[in-house]
Amino acid sequence: ATYDETIDFVNVVSEGSDIVSKCVYGHSSQGYELPMLIIDKTGLDNPESIRNSGKTILLVEANIHPGEPDGNDAMMLLIKELINGEKTELLENVSVLFAPAVNADGMNRFGPHNRINQNGPEEMGWRTNAQNLNLNRDFVKADAPAMQAWLQMYDKWQPEFFIDCHTTDGADYQYVITYMLETMGNMDENLTKWQKEEYLTYVEKAMFEAGYPIFPYVSFRRWHDPRSGLYMRPGRPMLSQGYTALRNRPGLLIETHMLKPYKQRVLATKKMIELTIQNLNKEGKALKKLIFNADQYVASKPFRSTDNPFAVAYETSDQHDTVDFLGVEYDIVKSDLTGGDWFQYHTDKPTTFRLPIFRYIEPAYEVALPEAYIIPKEWSTVIERMKLHGIQMEKLDKTREFAVETYHFDNVSWQRSPYEGRMRVADFELDKEQATLSFSKGDMYVSMAQSQARLIAWMLEPRSPDSFLQWGFFDAIFEQKEYSETYVMEGMAREMMAKDPELKEQFEKFVEKNPEIKNNSWAQLNWFYQKTPYWDKNKNVYPVRRVIDSE
Repeated sequence: ATYDETIDFVNVVSEGSDIVSKCVYGHSSQGYELPMLIIDKTGLDNPESIRNSGKTILLVEANIHPGEPDGNDAMMLLIKELINGEKTELLENVSVLFAPAVNADGMNRFGPHNRINQNGPEEMGWRTNAQNLNLNRDFVKADAPAMQAWLQMYDKWQPEFFIDCHTTDGADYQYVITYMLETMGNMDENLTKWQKEEYLTYVEKAMFEAGYPIFPYVSFRRWHDPRSGLYMRPGRPMLSQGYTALRNRPGLLIETHMLKPYKQRVLATKKMIELTIQNLNKEGKALKKLIFNADQYVASKPFRSTDNPFAVAYETSDQHDTVDFLGVEYDIVKSDLTGGDWFQYHTDKPTTFRLPIFRYIEPAYEVALPEAYIIPKEWSTVIERMKLHGIQMEKLDKTREFAVETYHFDNVSWQRSPYEGRMRVADFELDKEQATLSFSKGDMYVSMAQSQARLIAWMLEPRSPDSFLQWGFFDAIFEQKEYSETYVMEGMAREMMAKDPELKEQFEKFVEKNPEIKNNSWAQLNWFYQKTPYWDKNKNVYPVRRVIDSE
């Protein structure tokens, strides 16, 4: 469906059915409306009334990547059945939200040549928005207007379960659907257990019986090569299901297989959504209780205990199991065109591989969570982005002192090319010091005694790969803004070494360690400038402070 056809569908079903309502939750960068349908058996159309009714809220979204439109057509088919009086039992204890045009810009870049790897449909939208931003990398930094609107919508409704519909790239294999669900230990323990034992146990069995065996999202240790083994890793919060996980709510990423016929992909997506709704009708109350408990725990003092370090980055360990994988036979041929490996899959020859699977994660970096963070008011862009996420902040009403920890950076480097519109920070050294500092009226105090503490830490801890620091929001702190003239520093450097004989030895070691500056007198003298009282004491200092527990 095109964007216009989707809008027509939204209008027709919302105007013609008592169980369907429509809202517009925002606009894209090109000004297109972002509609959402609310499907409720009694016509309820707002989060308060639905919650008061005791129902579970499911949010399904499609077309965040409009070249992968399976979810839109799947939901249209399901909604038609619901308004025609079929499968009404699905709405007994569940209300469904459907956002069909998350990336409206990309839907309007419509054509037959937008997905080179994909087996249908004949025409589809484009992956990114009009700013060339991939919205499914934008959930934390929220650069796109459509994502800013989505975050406000999500925070308003706070659905208990979320489904994001995609079509994958990659190797050939038998599965019509693979999926991502955060079950690797990066969520609340009880929510993880529910997803594994209640949700997946039910859905995996039912999908197999329906003729659609499913498997976790396929990543091979060597691209395109199943025999190299499988590996898994938690979703970062720049991704949809990784984002909802940090908000203590399960998110399911559906990835239909690009080489399967479009009709088969759409029907498989529809079936998995139906089964999810069936499971939520049965398990919704239990899930809501688990979410409530997780929110309460994350906001509690024990969650921030120094005995409970929090991971802001993960890596997959070398520990592994073996699994049966429904693949297809393939050959690896040396290409006479490029000299590289050419993978030739034989779709008509299904086979079962016994493969190693690496699915055990370890923290790559852990922090002891502070009582709060303080963001100076001048960093308004970061403050406004955090507000979009519904994060609670208190504006200081007067100048106050706090005992805080401050990060200092050294040897900062950046990636060599832009990623999602930003030059990301690639690496740095980090040090930390404690002091009592004064903060001004209007600075923002971000308490960690709230249910979004996990997300806050991933946003503000520099070692988090999705921190505002690594996304480049604080790049200005790394710039030198005052300089010395070399003819001034020549004399000062000699005076400094005369007063401190060890300084010359330090300088010689510095030059030896950095041979590229041996013929750069300015860089050498700038080293001396850094040792003077005139040096900018705010350079390489992280302006976001960590408030130390006063107890």
